[in-house]
Amino acid sequence: MALAIDIQQVDKRFALRHTRSLKETFLWVIKGRRGDLYQKFSALNEVSLSVNEGETVALLGFNGSGKSTLLKHISGVMLPDNGTVRTRGRVAGLIEVGAGFHPDLSGRDNVFLNGAILGMSETEIHDQFDSIVEFSEIGEFIDTEVRFYSSGMYLRLAFAVAVHTNPDVFLIDEILAVGDEPYQKKCLEKIRELNAAGKTLVVVSHDLDLVSQICSRGVVLERGSVVLDAPVADAVAYIRSR
Repeated sequence: MALAIDIQQVDKRFALRHTRSLKETFLWVIKGRRGDLYQKFSALNEVSLSVNEGETVALLGFNGSGKSTLLKHISGVMLPDNGTVRTRGRVAGLIEVGAGFHPDLSGRDNVFLNGAILGMSETEIHDQFDSIVEFSEIGEFIDTEVRFYSSGMYLRLAFAVAVHTNPDVFLIDEILAVGDEPYQKKCLEKIRELNAAGKTLVVVSHDLDLVSQICSRGVVLERGSVVLDAPVADAVAYIRSR
């Protein structure tokens, strides 16, 4: 079976700036000690992970474990300091509510903008536009600037655009925690349809019941390292035991 995602020995570090007064910062820089103002934080440590086409994988762990950082590397939003991340086909999903939306543009214009960012051609967006709007359930607000949208409305439109890109790899980061229950169920049904069609799914969520429903495999991260890669029931049990 072909790989949809291949992650090899990925490291990611961030510089955390110490809080200092302007005077303290000036004195430290004058003394040539600029590097001491920052502390390196390792978000990912030699992470290796392979996901086959059609697999449904949950990235699990507590806050700060590296789940969202790893998902952003898969999406291409972030690049690793070391190692490689390779994906096959079109990658789309919901990394942040409203990501890729411009607040001064209408929902209609943002459908075209976000669709283009996710790799759709203008013709594809035109062909899918009515279906996107229908799925989002915000038809009466489609020509309203998205700055006036609630977080739930952002979710509906962002999810609708993402699933209509016909992605090969679909990524979700806690996004289903936003919105009402009927729409969440609608989203879950669409996710299941994507998986039934052979699409690959990677989910980051603290909702263990949710990931147990839609994922078959669980990868647990702690302090930026993979500590367990197992059937989702075993991974969920591990998290609940911590």
